[in-house]
Amino acid sequence: MTLLHVIVIAIVQGITEFLPISSSGHLVLIPALTCWPDQGLLVDVAAHVGTLGAVIVYFRSDAAVLIRGALRAAMLRPDQGSRLVLLLVIATVPAIVAGAAVGAFGSEFFRDVEVIAWTMTIGAFLLYGADRVGMKVNRIEHMRLGQAVVIGLVQALALIPGTSRAGITMTAARFFGFERREAARFSMLLSIPVIMGAGVLAGTKLVAQGESLISGDALVVALLSFLTALASIAVLMRWLRDASFTPLVIYRLALGAGLLWWVYGAGGVGCAG
Repeated sequence: MTLLHVIVIAIVQGITEFLPISSSGHLVLIPALTCWPDQGLLVDVAAHVGTLGAVIVYFRSDAAVLIRGALRAAMLRPDQGSRLVLLLVIATVPAIVAGAAVGAFGSEFFRDVEVIAWTMTIGAFLLYGADRVGMKVNRIEHMRLGQAVVIGLVQALALIPGTSRAGITMTAARFFGFERREAARFSMLLSIPVIMGAGVLAGTKLVAQGESLISGDALVVALLSFLTALASIAVLMRWLRDASFTPLVIYRLALGAGLLWWVYGAGGVGCAG
């Protein structure tokens, strides 16, 4: 991989991981647009390690609450943090099951620009609708177990690139009436077990293949992904204090429309020559 390739992968992953615009969709588009080879599993793991570090650092107070809650639950003395742990576990299980199923049957069909074009567009309308009809009163503390189950089920759809794990979970939370910042907060906390689980599985696969988990490219990607993801989270959470998801909806619609034109109106899809 060239240094430019490494930098682009890291920055794209970092910026898009926690925004409702689909990091996986953007990563699929990079080789389609540039003709660059696939970055490989090691770089993917490094990018996710970086973004995982960013969300833990930004939500370090919540992370501490989760750790204490898990320990108190283990001692049969649950508290509010234990309940948050339970909500995250419940919402994570469907993604694990769906991920195992996709891994068993293959996912190449989903890594298609046409699929991303449609999921980007449909997801934009869903997010806009949820953001307009959703109330602005509920906080994570008000979340019911059934709502966590539904959010977990829709999160499984994010295995289709372009759907956006952040986007679909924030959309579901907004439909349930959660404040914008609370919807984003729960989505990002939910990313911790999801990213951690995916990283462990991928790392185990690399070790089984006899590959090293450390390289120069991986270190650069991890660091840049961490920094850009941290900045992306901070900007989004500050923006949602007083504003809506509309700019991100517009971005999704514009990208989706451009991809649909590329697929159906520009004579087919091929990487830039």
